[in-house]
Amino acid sequence: MSAHYEVKLRPLRAADLPRVVRLEQELFGSSAWTYGMLAEELGALGRWYVAAEPVRLYAAGPQELIGYAGLWFDGDVTQIMTIGVDPQYQHLGIGSVLLTALIDRSRQVGASAVLLEVRVDNDAALAMYGKFGFEQLGIRKRYYQPEDVDAYTMRLELTDDSATDDAPTAEIRDAAVPDEPGVA
Repeated sequence: MSAHYEVKLRPLRAADLPRVVRLEQELFGSSAWTYGMLAEELGALGRWYVAAEPVRLYAAGPQELIGYAGLWFDGDVTQIMTIGVDPQYQHLGIGSVLLTALIDRSRQVGASAVLLEVRVDNDAALAMYGKFGFEQLGIRKRYYQPEDVDAYTMRLELTDDSATDDAPTAEIRDAAVPDEPGVA
């Protein structure tokens, strides 16, 4: 595979939840979100979730999602709730495409900044967030449970000069992700 993988983004739907649950378990182990947690999160006020599908010109119909991400807007800042990419498709730029979509959405809703927590031992995620200009604010001791793993809190100010032009991207088709009723 090439350094970047072509994906298309679309709204995450309730029908995607069984696949997301499987990915959650594979990616996050004992701290994975359950079906109920994901369903509640997807329907909560101020949430916005996207799914990444591979672009396969030889395959008809929808493809199995290979990544997902979501955020919460509280009226001032957005909080990245999750970003997950199928392990078979990691390190191909899909996480960056998803993060770009979250940052773009944050700008659209008028957020002043983007916040997130990330495991202190997640070097790949830390590198990606650094490329996008996120700065470390502090540490939350034993944030990830039941593993007792600390988290860094990180922030990206959304000013006119905080564009993600230097961030890694992948080619996207149909990247505009429309609003859905009940989703901010």
